[in-house]
Amino acid sequence: MTKVFARTKGLIDVPNHYCPGCGHGIVHRLVAEVLEEMDLLDHTVGVAPVGCAVFAYNYFNCDMYEAAHGRAPAVATGAKRVFPNNCVFTYQGDGDLASIGTAEIVHAAHRGEKITTIFINNAIYGMTGGQMAPTTLVGQRTTTSPKGRDKDLCGEPIRMAELLATIEGSAYIERTAVNNNANIIKTKKAIRKAFETQMERKGFSMVEVLSTCPTNWGKSPIEAMQWLEDEMIPYYPLGVFKEV
Repeated sequence: MTKVFARTKGLIDVPNHYCPGCGHGIVHRLVAEVLEEMDLLDHTVGVAPVGCAVFAYNYFNCDMYEAAHGRAPAVATGAKRVFPNNCVFTYQGDGDLASIGTAEIVHAAHRGEKITTIFINNAIYGMTGGQMAPTTLVGQRTTTSPKGRDKDLCGEPIRMAELLATIEGSAYIERTAVNNNANIIKTKKAIRKAFETQMERKGFSMVEVLSTCPTNWGKSPIEAMQWLEDEMIPYYPLGVFKEV
């Protein structure tokens, strides 16, 4: 029998801790597949800070650092400057990257650090109880916005891909999603392009991935996929925002 699919060597064969319907497992597989296909696994350093992916070092079959909350770009900068020929990536959530880590990611991009960021945007703090995040949509209910996000009090949700695309040191910025097969395929292509941009030393690269959090959204996995399609994508449009 001809084998048509095999588990990527880029992931360690262990169960993960993510909730049913969570997009992290999908994105983990895509990152791992790309690293394997590019023959980079033995020359890659990943950095995961506090958040839903805090245990990523248990899953990726490459060298991994654990960073303080929001500080993954700083740790990745140090790793890349010490090992400039290695592939270095951060794997960050929206609370981590777009809140406590805003300055870190902006200045890493501003310096044109040759690192890649995989940014998971699920519009909520997934790990710590479902609080409102900088990316939470207006009207979206969370544990800290039970009546829905009020833009007069909290402002509009931040669009990180658009923001970072304005920075000179950014070389490749794209937003994708993992809510259906077509978008999953596009996400894998974007991740590969981001790693290629890094290895060609063009500058900072980031792929923002719209993902689901059924548990904290209070939805079934199927309902969460549809909510992402109907509510998130209109506010966070998919596409390439910068490519040099």
